[in-house]
Amino acid sequence: MKKVKKSLRAPEPEPSDSEDDLNPESHKKSLENMKKTDPDFYSFLEENDEDLLNFDVESENDASDVENEDDESIHKPAPLQGDSDESDYEDESAKPVKGKITLKMVQQWQSELQSEGKIKLASLTNVIKAFNAAMLRVTSEDGTSDGEYKVEGSSVFNAVIQMCVLYLPSAIKKYLGLEQSGKDPQKCKHFVKLKGPLLAYLNDLLKLLGGVTSENILTVLLKHLHQMSIYVACFNRISKQALKKLIILWSTGEETVRVLAFLCILRITRNQQSNLLDLVLKAMYMTYVKNCKFVSPSTWPGINFMRRSLVEMFTLDLNVSYQHVFLYIRQLAIHLRNAIVVQKIENRQAVYNWQFINSVHLWADLLASTSNKPQLQPLVYPLVMVITNTIKLVPTHQYYPLRFHCVDILINLSKESNTFIPILPFLVEVLTAYDFNKKHKKASMKPLDFSCILRLAKSQLTENGFKDSVIERLYALLLEYTANESHSIAFPDIMLLAIVQIKQFLKTCSVSNYTKKMRQLLEKIEENSKFIEKERSKVTFSLNDNKMITAWESSIRTKGTPLLTFFESWNKVNKIQKRKKITKNDELAGELPVIKRPKISEEQVSKVRKEKNGPMVLFPSDSEDESNNFKIDDENEPPAKVKKVKKTKTLKKKKLDRKVSMDDEEDSFVNKDDIVQDFSVTDW
Repeated sequence: MKKVKKSLRAPEPEPSDSEDDLNPESHKKSLENMKKTDPDFYSFLEENDEDLLNFDVESENDASDVENEDDESIHKPAPLQGDSDESDYEDESAKPVKGKITLKMVQQWQSELQSEGKIKLASLTNVIKAFNAAMLRVTSEDGTSDGEYKVEGSSVFNAVIQMCVLYLPSAIKKYLGLEQSGKDPQKCKHFVKLKGPLLAYLNDLLKLLGGVTSENILTVLLKHLHQMSIYVACFNRISKQALKKLIILWSTGEETVRVLAFLCILRITRNQQSNLLDLVLKAMYMTYVKNCKFVSPSTWPGINFMRRSLVEMFTLDLNVSYQHVFLYIRQLAIHLRNAIVVQKIENRQAVYNWQFINSVHLWADLLASTSNKPQLQPLVYPLVMVITNTIKLVPTHQYYPLRFHCVDILINLSKESNTFIPILPFLVEVLTAYDFNKKHKKASMKPLDFSCILRLAKSQLTENGFKDSVIERLYALLLEYTANESHSIAFPDIMLLAIVQIKQFLKTCSVSNYTKKMRQLLEKIEENSKFIEKERSKVTFSLNDNKMITAWESSIRTKGTPLLTFFESWNKVNKIQKRKKITKNDELAGELPVIKRPKISEEQVSKVRKEKNGPMVLFPSDSEDESNNFKIDDENEPPAKVKKVKKTKTLKKKKLDRKVSMDDEEDSFVNKDDIVQDFSVTDW
């Protein structure tokens, strides 16, 4: 380096105004002379700047050309690839490229679609070809299309899609003459000419629908597909492909997407009901069963929507639906029979799960909604037998939530179908089978919610929240069932056994909160029984006259009963309280207290060291990082001696671990047996 510095201090040649100094050939000769005059500096250049020595005359000319091109490029921007904003601007003076779609062409096509006169077939085919070019640009690997038209730029792409979504359905209707007559499109005389382009357009639309993930774009495309559903039903292959994608969106999409997907399924199926209804019912039911395996407060709305929409689909044709409903209820009965005959855990788990309960719930809602039609009513009795025997399969305290779910389904079925179902024994049995005087071993922070569970853990049975939730649920179900039967002419006779068992419960139970609710319920039942007996004493017709009994019960229902009026007022208050609990829980979740621990300064740490004369271990606070050191001790201080204890190998290991620093200790934790392992799928 000293030699290099010395060469750098050498006197520089005097600058000359001649053009020879700027000549690249003379400059090359001067570099060759430098190799002889100053070899040290030349070697330095060879090591650090080899490009300077490899100087060429042609490179200089090339460089000058590049500089000239750079000067020109400052004023003339190069064309950008991709969907940039600059590619959207069109040069009006530029020559039109063959097949390239411009915004002017889109505006012209759009005006043709909106014209009040006759729609030409050429304008429709041009729009469909433009849509196909836009789809090829998105789906192809290189972004180009081999068709007649080409789409370049995001503004042109969006304009083509917007034109097709907004104006194409009405233009097709006008061309086929379907504006006034609601006949089948296949019967129109111009449908044959439009059949090929329409098939290509629907194929592209399904591709676009399958590749979009945005909720807003999906809603727009589904609304457009709903308008095009009458044409989708004209092609069997397209219909099946569309239904397959729509059923996936119906089961897994957002709320708005689910509703629109169901409306499309309903419209396509209605237009081709004889060919598609069987396939749609089977596919939708299997999808429903797959997606109701896990129930939580977040999944409940989606499951309820699928169940209600499935009921709507099965009511399209009850004669076709009977075969499916009979087959699936028989399948549930076979699972239940196997669980009763073969006493194994696997067979019980085939019944005691959410898929089984949600399937039962679906068929109960379907039979309740079609109670005024005779086609499905023969299936009410086998379904009720399946539900009641499901309750009796394992009648233990752990499965009280499942019992309450089944009872709730039976109450709704009995109310809607106007069929008497003996539900009271399953509710009153809980009062006599469980000892509510037993003291709880654990105090639960919040009451147990039975809405999303079927089975309770053994630890939950010992909590005070379990008994509270059982009494509240029993009170609600008993009140609802008795209110539904309060207009019956046989109400005093039906409630006799329940009154006796509730009185027995009031004698044995010593918990005032539980007896207070049940005593109130007992008073309302007795009051309603006296009311029915009083009205029944005025009857002049015989008990064999079913028509007169039905008319009398309907008059009592319209007149109102004491129990029914009390249930309606209680139900309003109960709904308001549930909403308040949900809102309060959300507010409390956002205002959870945080423990703030004081930070210890270095001076305080040094004082503590001097007082104790030994190493001190500090536990980190919640606000500190995991990277902070947990152990504070002097560098020069020797480690504490470990006493030898001859007990077990585990105790020796614990004693030896105290000598290890934190960095080594973290590595040693990996091989320990008592470390908490990650959750796996098999744990659930």
